[in-house]
Amino acid sequence: MPKEKLVVIGNGMAGCRAVQEVIKRDPDRYEITIFGAEPRVNYDRIMLSPVLAGEKAFEDIVLNDEAWYRDNGIALHAGHAVTQIDREAKVVRTASGLAEPYDRLLLAMGSDPVRLPLPGSDLKGVVTFRDLDDVEAMVAAAAKPGAKAVVIGGGLLGIEAAYGLVRRGMAATVIHLMDVLMERQLDASAGFLLVEAMAQRGVDTVLGAQSEEIVGQDGKVAGLRLKDGRLLPCDILVMAVGIRPNVALGREAGLEIGRGIVVDDAMRTSDPAILAVGECAEHRGQCYGLVAPIWEMCKALGQTLTQGEGAYEGSVLSTRLKVSGVDVFSAGKFGGGTECEDIVFRDAGRGVYKRVVLENGKVAGAVLFGDAADGPWYFDLMKSGAEVADIRETLIFGQSVTEGLRGLDPSAAVAAMADEAEVCGCNGVCKGEITGAITVQGLSTLDSVRAVTKASASCGSCTPLVEKLLKLTLGDGFQVQTGPKPVCGCTPKGHDEVRRRIVAEGLKSIPAAMQGLEWATPDGCASCRPALNYYLLCAWPGEYRDDKQSRFINERAHANIQKDGTYSVVPRMWGGMTSAAELRAIADVVEKFEVPAVKVTGGQRIDLLGVKKDDLPAVWADLNAAGMVSGHAYAKGLRTVKTCVGSDWCRFGTQDSTGLGVRLEKFMWGSWAPAKVKLAVSGCPRNCAEATCKDIGVICVDSGYEIHVGGAAGLHIQGTEVLTKVATEDEAVWTICAVTQLYRENGWYLERIYKWMARVGLESIKGQVEDPEARKALYDRFSYSQRFSRIDPWAERVAGRHAEEFNPLSRRMEFAPS
Repeated sequence: MPKEKLVVIGNGMAGCRAVQEVIKRDPDRYEITIFGAEPRVNYDRIMLSPVLAGEKAFEDIVLNDEAWYRDNGIALHAGHAVTQIDREAKVVRTASGLAEPYDRLLLAMGSDPVRLPLPGSDLKGVVTFRDLDDVEAMVAAAAKPGAKAVVIGGGLLGIEAAYGLVRRGMAATVIHLMDVLMERQLDASAGFLLVEAMAQRGVDTVLGAQSEEIVGQDGKVAGLRLKDGRLLPCDILVMAVGIRPNVALGREAGLEIGRGIVVDDAMRTSDPAILAVGECAEHRGQCYGLVAPIWEMCKALGQTLTQGEGAYEGSVLSTRLKVSGVDVFSAGKFGGGTECEDIVFRDAGRGVYKRVVLENGKVAGAVLFGDAADGPWYFDLMKSGAEVADIRETLIFGQSVTEGLRGLDPSAAVAAMADEAEVCGCNGVCKGEITGAITVQGLSTLDSVRAVTKASASCGSCTPLVEKLLKLTLGDGFQVQTGPKPVCGCTPKGHDEVRRRIVAEGLKSIPAAMQGLEWATPDGCASCRPALNYYLLCAWPGEYRDDKQSRFINERAHANIQKDGTYSVVPRMWGGMTSAAELRAIADVVEKFEVPAVKVTGGQRIDLLGVKKDDLPAVWADLNAAGMVSGHAYAKGLRTVKTCVGSDWCRFGTQDSTGLGVRLEKFMWGSWAPAKVKLAVSGCPRNCAEATCKDIGVICVDSGYEIHVGGAAGLHIQGTEVLTKVATEDEAVWTICAVTQLYRENGWYLERIYKWMARVGLESIKGQVEDPEARKALYDRFSYSQRFSRIDPWAERVAGRHAEEFNPLSRRMEFAPS
């Protein structure tokens, strides 16, 4: 019997979740095709804020990767927007000319961001905050030094946009029409605390402000003018003023439309063959923009498409958010009313505010700011309609205090939760799914529950409840995970154990390591293969051959991929020094290959931006011919050694900082590491080379060289700690190579030096680097490894030769440690 054809318009969270519900109930019933307007797989739109802030990468928020579509036999047409629904022929058509017949059609187009009809709203640099393209536009704007942002809208998205841009280095101001931030979720007191919390995070707020005009210059946004005449300059303007259901396709197809596409309790539209879920749907006069009700819609739809009549009766809403790092919860009549009674708790020192609203002796609403752990408990009391008169005196102090004073075990409330009760709002995971997975699949750790169910895998606010469910289900068998974090989901083993056993058991290839360490996934994954590749390189220099396919795209291409698909090429300039011949060679390459942008980097080099992938080998060949090698601007390894002019030129210089920087870079270039490594040498304590915010820095003083370690100046700003002081330049080189080797041998893959130092302790590092024998052994191992590391990848790709054959200055230099 042929399968029915189910076509889904919308590859977002609602569409894919609905498909999952269908497959879970009847995996063989439908031949499924999904159309998505965005040219990418399904991702967690809620987590765009951490991506904007630089806390997560796109890969971290993917909900369904390409393998999911393939394994479930789903045909995905990403980047193909559907433009017509032919109800009579039961066919959908796309702008690209595709036509797909259907037996059942699911509309999950989501919503469109509202754009205010202000003068200047069509200027370049005016964006919304709805998808990954918006995030990439904001990140690009934030790259401009001193750039400013204005965000119109003081709801959740507006605040998250402003916070993310501040984290990216911009100055950001939120403009809000109302007098309370997030007025749909917070009362005036909580809104006031949120304004203060945002100010502490670098976000300015202007309340009760009405926008009048977006001012432009040369076709780009330059500022926002308010009704009161104030002009707020900006390089990017974000509109985050709300969403409206995307109903255009439904309207053109003749479906019944209200605010959204009207559906019944079974999620059917006015055409029985067409269903709708998510933000584009309107149920009983209500359109929902939160995840929890959308998941409930998807369950009803899954039942309709497989088991008969689904039954969605609407949702009682609560909001649990982590707004820019601040816990927020609200539900019900959190603003109170004439017939209501308020119970309020404030802790100014902790920035905590709680308000529970009672009506007729029952919980009618709640708003929590700064500590939202008891939000689900208040919400359950509200939904159940339970009388709370007997616990009124302790109600505001939360579940543990209230239940404890009544002689009850607080975990009893978790046990009493219905299996259908939602635990993870971000991913729509209920209690029964979690306890069932724990029992059936033998899960025993938080990470394993996350991997299987995705509960607590997004914002993490439900983590305590998931741990309670683990404890409740496993009883005495549950132990809080305190051991080392696994390398990835393919193994329970931590980085330290993997590194130790690679050496101890003589494992010298990725297949051998996976076999010997009993890897659960036959070929590993994108997390563990690069880690294993590095660990093998470090353990067996000269024996293990680098597996190029186990590297990230930038390291495979030996250039940094840009947002438009072109590449950035950065030739190495030893210690920031260059010459007329090198500059002439760069200029010739720029003209010959029509490179659109040339920029001086913060690491004292020149970046050629916009190189076509097909031109990369020829660009490298021309630069190699001029004696220039890769700057490894893409590498998990040594990037740059930044220097000041030092004693040769500067009247304050105490030592030859330029010479030391050049010497270090020529010796250490090409060395791989767990993460990127940046060095700097300043010729005096004035620190013009900014050595005290680098992974390893040198401050030259009259009596020698201070060696610093553990700095960072990216998303995390970290000052260095003094590692040691040495008297001679040779000792400085030996010490720096020794501490680098110690990090190379003990750091976890992708762990920066400052994180490694925090984990193992500065005194532990000092103990090994200041001991002459230990330092010599570390230096010797680094020096030996460099015999096989200083291979210019550009030269290797172009001609298969080592960089020494192109550039005599790059030949290996030996220094005999004391």
